[in-house]
Amino acid sequence: MTIEYVLLLFCVFFIGLKAFMVAPAKAFRESGPRLGARVEQQLATGDGFKPQNGNHIGWSGKEQ
Repeated sequence: MTIEYVLLLFCVFFIGLKAFMVAPAKAFRESGPRLGARVEQQLATGDGFKPQNGNHIGWSGKEQ
């Protein structure tokens, strides 16, 4: 009876490990290009960036 529990535990562990390793890779593979395009657009246009805590540093290096 103990052997069956140990084998069942190993099976559940390895199936969970496989799902844990495959799911993030699949998500990055499918949504990576879309995320890259958004980042490139925001870098090119300057859109989507917000100052933190109301402190904004301008191009001259002086706080506005």
